[in-house]
Amino acid sequence: MSDATPAAPPWPWGRALAWLAFLGPLFFLSYGAANALAEARGVTRSVIFPWEAAIPFLPWTIVPYWSIDLLYGLSFLACRSQREVDTHGLRLLGAQVISVACFLVFPLRNSSERPAIGAPWSPLFDALAAFDKPYNQAPALHISLLLIIWARFAPRLRGPARGLAGAWALLIALSTLTTWQHHFIDLPSGATAGLLCLWLFPDRGLRPRWQPVSDPHRRRLAGRYALGALICTGLALSGAWGGWTLWLLWPAISLAAVALAYRGLGARVFREDDGQRSAAAAWLLAPYTLAARLNARLWTRGVPRAVAITDGVWLGRHPIGSGLDSGGYAALLDLAPELPPPSGPARRISLPWLDLVPPQPADLAAAAAAIEALRPHGPVLVYCALGYSRSAAAVAAWLLLSGRANDMGDALARVQAARPQAVLGPEHRRALAALASPTGLGQTLPTPTPPPSAQE
Repeated sequence: MSDATPAAPPWPWGRALAWLAFLGPLFFLSYGAANALAEARGVTRSVIFPWEAAIPFLPWTIVPYWSIDLLYGLSFLACRSQREVDTHGLRLLGAQVISVACFLVFPLRNSSERPAIGAPWSPLFDALAAFDKPYNQAPALHISLLLIIWARFAPRLRGPARGLAGAWALLIALSTLTTWQHHFIDLPSGATAGLLCLWLFPDRGLRPRWQPVSDPHRRRLAGRYALGALICTGLALSGAWGGWTLWLLWPAISLAAVALAYRGLGARVFREDDGQRSAAAAWLLAPYTLAARLNARLWTRGVPRAVAITDGVWLGRHPIGSGLDSGGYAALLDLAPELPPPSGPARRISLPWLDLVPPQPADLAAAAAAIEALRPHGPVLVYCALGYSRSAAAVAAWLLLSGRANDMGDALARVQAARPQAVLGPEHRRALAALASPTGLGQTLPTPTPPPSAQE
């Protein structure tokens, strides 16, 4: 056996240069056009908090402020494949498009008046003023680009180098305030734009793709979440509580993302293909996730977290905060993509079923097969948010297809006896009946894979 290490693929420098040649002129043209249009319209509106008057003007921070231009170009050096180059380029392009669109629709003016600036910093401020007028404010493109650039550099850095780079990135973010180039509201809005681009263009797996659905139930659910997003947006823009009202745009974005999940993007809104939740998705969906977790705990208050069914299979709610490591489960079947996946040593299979959407027969067959594949590893917890519907249907399908239940009625009765709160409506019953029919998807489960050896 050869000990030679495979050579790393060549850096796709041609593609990186092509992206830079495209993005550079686009930045100056679109950014400058938005600035000029705002100036021509005589924009005077500002969003500023009273406490911002205490932010000091630190002229030396113009150096980290300008440094993002260098890092912008160097960030392509951190790409190791054509996909990474294209993903990085699409993120930078997306941030540009989102920001310029906001500058045009909702232009703001920076109301700060800088004091006199002496050497050696004045040439840097003069160069900035030559093309950057005080209008392109929220979202701060500086912050959007910084997040995207950091996401590209961070995985390549280790130890002290990562710490130094992180400190410099933080200094760049703060410099948007200490150079009096931006007001505070520009920073969280810029971060949101950057996170949207990181979420839309992931490094791993497939990107979210629109697949319109005809199911009227899913459309109604999408409409409800969209209505919630519109209400939050209206309140945010009303200014009812001053600038603080704008924070309602965060739950508005979160609800809009969930509406898109039901309307066509599917469960990939919540997680990537490997079943993990990206940092971008975690931040963008945080308001919805918090509400979903509180709702789950409210509806399961006083109810057992999990109940034993048979042969090492348990049915229950999402195990976060339930002492998973001491719970005795060796494997998990995760049916709740809207909640973060649990950590810990347990094996896990993730089947992303949207909440309140009855599974199809093929979904139930896949869940039953997953349960059987996990059983050899030890006790299996099959869970959704509450442990009342999705997980109950999956366990009923496993009982049916594994021959542990005589028929659909027997499977449902056993689940209901163990978990009286289980809610399996007509759609669930029709899917189970189709699964059990002579023309169903299958009457037996595949032979489970034996547990791996300790060496694995």
